[in-house]
Amino acid sequence: MSNCVSSNVSPTTRWIARTAILLALTVAFQMAGLPQPVTGPVVNAMLFLAALVAGPWAGVTVGICTPVIAFWRGILPAFLGPLIPFIGLGNAIMVLVFILLRTRQLYVAIAAGAFAKYLVLSTAVRLLVTVPEPIALMMQTPQLLTALGGGIIALAVHHVIRNQFS
Repeated sequence: MSNCVSSNVSPTTRWIARTAILLALTVAFQMAGLPQPVTGPVVNAMLFLAALVAGPWAGVTVGICTPVIAFWRGILPAFLGPLIPFIGLGNAIMVLVFILLRTRQLYVAIAAGAFAKYLVLSTAVRLLVTVPEPIALMMQTPQLLTALGGGIIALAVHHVIRNQFS
């Protein structure tokens, strides 16, 4: 991207543009109506990618915005409204744990971030928010698996595009 962007563009403007593009792509994919086993890993991949190409706060921003936008657009059913803060928090923590550990080993960082998200969501549905049992189950192990899958997708995509965003 640096080849296409003037050197006169401020880092803040560049961050806002990259974050907005990544958020728009994530929301567009959410709205495609694909099944959760496809959408979940891709959304998680976008959170990891946002952190890798635009910095941790881009990943946190996308991670907090996506459940809110999904709720507003009707992608996330109304009865899941009480889970929105926990989904956003889980996403944010996943990104931050990943960023903190990424210099050690990327796969370990992905696993730790995914597990941190799993802990937030599973704790929320077990102790803090009352949801039907099938939803509680969906917010536990499947979230861990989609986050892990998203991390692997993100690494593959980042490997291909990393020179474009330096």
